[in-house]
Amino acid sequence: MDKQHNHQEPGNHKAHEHHEEHEHHDGHKHKDGNHGRQGGGSHDHHAMMIRDFRKRFWVSTIISIPILVFSTMIQNFLGYQWLLPGNKYILLILSTFVYFWGGWPFLKGFYEEIKAKGPGMMTLISMAISVAYFYSAATVFGLKGEDFFWELVTLIDIMLLGHWLEMKSVLGASKALQLLVSMMPAEAHRVKGDQVEDVKLEELQKNDIILIKPGEKVSADGIIVDGSSYLNESMLTGESKPVKKEKDDKVIGGSINGNGSLKVKVVGTGKDSYLNKVIKMVEEAQKSKSKMQNLSDRAAKWLTYIALTIGFGTLTVWLLLGYDFVFALERMVTVMVIACPHALGLAIPLVVAISTAVSAQNGLLIRNRTAFEESRKITTLLFDKTGTLTTGVFGVARYESINKAIKKEEMFRLAGALEQNSEHPIAVGIINKLKELKVSIPNAEKFNAITGKGVEARVEGKQVKVVSPGYLKEKNWEMPEGSVSSEAETVVFVIVDEKITGYIALSDAIRPESREAIKTFKDNNIKTFMATGDNERVAKAVASELGLDGYFAEVLPHNKVEIVKDLQGKGEFVAMTGDGVNDAPALAQANVGIAVGSGTDIAAETADIVLVNSNPKDIANLILFGKATYNKMIQNLIWATGYNTVAIPLAAGVLYSAGFVLGPAVGAVFMSLSTIIVAINAQFLKRKMKK
Repeated sequence: MDKQHNHQEPGNHKAHEHHEEHEHHDGHKHKDGNHGRQGGGSHDHHAMMIRDFRKRFWVSTIISIPILVFSTMIQNFLGYQWLLPGNKYILLILSTFVYFWGGWPFLKGFYEEIKAKGPGMMTLISMAISVAYFYSAATVFGLKGEDFFWELVTLIDIMLLGHWLEMKSVLGASKALQLLVSMMPAEAHRVKGDQVEDVKLEELQKNDIILIKPGEKVSADGIIVDGSSYLNESMLTGESKPVKKEKDDKVIGGSINGNGSLKVKVVGTGKDSYLNKVIKMVEEAQKSKSKMQNLSDRAAKWLTYIALTIGFGTLTVWLLLGYDFVFALERMVTVMVIACPHALGLAIPLVVAISTAVSAQNGLLIRNRTAFEESRKITTLLFDKTGTLTTGVFGVARYESINKAIKKEEMFRLAGALEQNSEHPIAVGIINKLKELKVSIPNAEKFNAITGKGVEARVEGKQVKVVSPGYLKEKNWEMPEGSVSSEAETVVFVIVDEKITGYIALSDAIRPESREAIKTFKDNNIKTFMATGDNERVAKAVASELGLDGYFAEVLPHNKVEIVKDLQGKGEFVAMTGDGVNDAPALAQANVGIAVGSGTDIAAETADIVLVNSNPKDIANLILFGKATYNKMIQNLIWATGYNTVAIPLAAGVLYSAGFVLGPAVGAVFMSLSTIIVAINAQFLKRKMKK
């Protein structure tokens, strides 16, 4: 299935090929859109180009001020007179600098477009500024007619501003692959006999034995040969609970070790590693190109052909009609100046800049503007569960005492005494809650594990057990009323002196905003599905509680990509929301990839849009604001090109026989007015974002 948008760097389109493809000092060309593992260089280069446009804009604008002040056309228009000795030569010198230095990116772009046989906006801008400059320079040296120096410099200034704004708004070439690699530690502890040596990751060989200390990241894919621990793989697999790993179990490079110490035999390094396979999936998904061409480029290309044809046609027709060359040339220059896309140059970038800024203020970070504009088409939302619909933290949801003699807080404190030395996820969840409540935990004596059922110990003279529901069934004890409220919860029971005293329920809690968000999507006829690495029981419970249209349980990374592809194959326009490395390929494959801010940087860098506040309800705002942004772009494009259909014929002199001809000064005012209208219209977008 063709992809609906471009996950390569937004802004990699023809209007910018002249400044997105440059020779570095090493003589090799790099293009921002496809930088693979070397993305940092292109990213830095793109930032350098933004600085270059910014500098050219400010310097050119400052030099334009005296040109405007000493322009005779401006003075006649505003009704004042202030001429210096050699006024026209001063204007020529200043304008020459602005033309060659400020206009250099456009002149270079014109050369690149002609070389590539694809004239576009750069060609039109270059033709307009060149005709204006050389005609004006000729008037200084005796050609009859008025100069266009002020139109020339303001045209260059506004186009520099437009390109600076656009490049700034789309900065952020995908660092996904760098961040995936950065998940791996820089060094590994390699075991050689009785010695442990620190080596660089790339020096690791297959079958090496490495030591993973408590709390460290696993250095490479491998199999445990000694030790046991709980590993946090949530950012790799989406499983919310830390997973117990013992001898002969596989471990994934990049996962985080718990409190145990492990010796691991390396089975996958470099291109064979799990993370590298995820990288390849992301790369493949990102290769698909956008179907939606850049509208302003297309409009500029047609405007180029029309303006050049009418411009030279105007010159030819007036000469054939017997009018003098200066009059015919003035008509041609006026057409060129009016046709030049001041407004068209700002129509899209200004909306992009405003929508990006307004979205960021409201918790939406836009990385791919094409996907953002296309968010209005979303028909199906696929959520990752952990950290998206849920908090991503396996913790205590509730705890109750059923023994009137022991308060719930006391029951909870006694249970904590048994769990403080364990690294089991249930124990960690209970201890974290006690720390949050700032409760002091008593010591436990005669600690004993009840195989497969729980733990027991003496605490403050009492015999305390924390056990699973299986222990109660074994004893034929009834489970206390209200202890089990959801299949998504894990419940343990606290027994004091052989009496059931209370229970503690743990879960990966559903976000409070999730229910409201799902309702909003249903109201907007958007289907909602969930894909999670968690088991069938938990997935079904969460999906049922939220009223989702469906769910996919025990899903591996490549499965998520397949789910997205299947939905797309059924004609759905799919948005994928996730927060982990395991979500990255699916985020890239989806028509719109949305990362929640509480997750990994990798998910955020692979996605098109990042929800800073991790609030699923923000997705509804995103869709509505995406519609408003797209509409505003269309309005601006219609105006920016539409006014030319009226102004160009008037500039060419179609009503000359009726006594009306549009002069260069009035034409320039029309051109400026269209730019102002486009800018004001873009500002109205700020009212469209409602929280």
